[in-house]
Amino acid sequence: MNETNQNTVKEFILLGLSGHPKLETILFVLTLWMYLVILLGNGILITATIYDSHLHTPMYFFLSNLSFLDICYTTSSVPLILDSFLTPRKSISFSSCAIQMSLSFAMGATECILLSMMAFDRYVAICNPLRYPVIMSKTAYVSMAVCSWTAGAADSIVQTSLAVQLPFCGANVIDHFTCEILALLKLACGDITINVLSMMGSNVIFLVFPLISISISYVFILATILRIPSPEGKRKAFSTCSAHLTVVIIFYGTIFFMYAKPKAKDSVKSDKEDITDKLISLFYGVVTPMLNPIIYSLRNKDVKSAVKNMLSQNASLRKSKR
Repeated sequence: MNETNQNTVKEFILLGLSGHPKLETILFVLTLWMYLVILLGNGILITATIYDSHLHTPMYFFLSNLSFLDICYTTSSVPLILDSFLTPRKSISFSSCAIQMSLSFAMGATECILLSMMAFDRYVAICNPLRYPVIMSKTAYVSMAVCSWTAGAADSIVQTSLAVQLPFCGANVIDHFTCEILALLKLACGDITINVLSMMGSNVIFLVFPLISISISYVFILATILRIPSPEGKRKAFSTCSAHLTVVIIFYGTIFFMYAKPKAKDSVKSDKEDITDKLISLFYGVVTPMLNPIIYSLRNKDVKSAVKNMLSQNASLRKSKR
């Protein structure tokens, strides 16, 4: 193919659920509601961790980072998804597609590393409580967070740079809500071997290694909890990491269900499967970030107490101004 035919695509059409207008209307309302809950819930959690001095600990520092990440991740994609539910022609420019894909990569990779850092924090707190203040010093946990964000940004730069250099020769319909990398690679008319190998390496580094790290941490945590003699001590120790473990199960469970399940060969089943895949992707992109602050606040007395104190003091300030 000659160069005059390459890189002619200036915009992409996001297919989304164009063939199901009624479903789009329902999903628009649900997605908008969940996005507002994400902004409110994670915003309150971040404010509470900054406002309450009792939450100035490594665990809540990582939690506030996770909440900020969830806001950034959903903001990079949800407005585009909402627009696609309402707009007849669901188009996005090449540059906007690259930016959205870059942000999604960065936030996804950063979250994987952050979750492993949070698991390590729980491991030290439960298995080495006397050394916890030394190991998890402010310098240490801030550096861990910075490394997480830096690693995510580096992965995003690599993957996005490789993707935008591919030639796109005319086919510009992305069968997805957003500029999802696998859907985008299907449109390329050049060799994508390097992209595939790069993504495989990225998956090993940012999905497999953190999952192994998390699993090892919880093996030691479980062994330590089982050695605690009193039932009350076991319950208290487990309660300090149950919220994080729940978030990890939802996060990784959704990813593995999304990419590991077998593909249908029958055309009718394949169409239904495509819709299911898109809904699972929407669940991963919206529902999971919405659940994170709910899980941490419902199962954590410190967070609930900080939020109540913050709201009550704000109410008092408003009354005093009146």
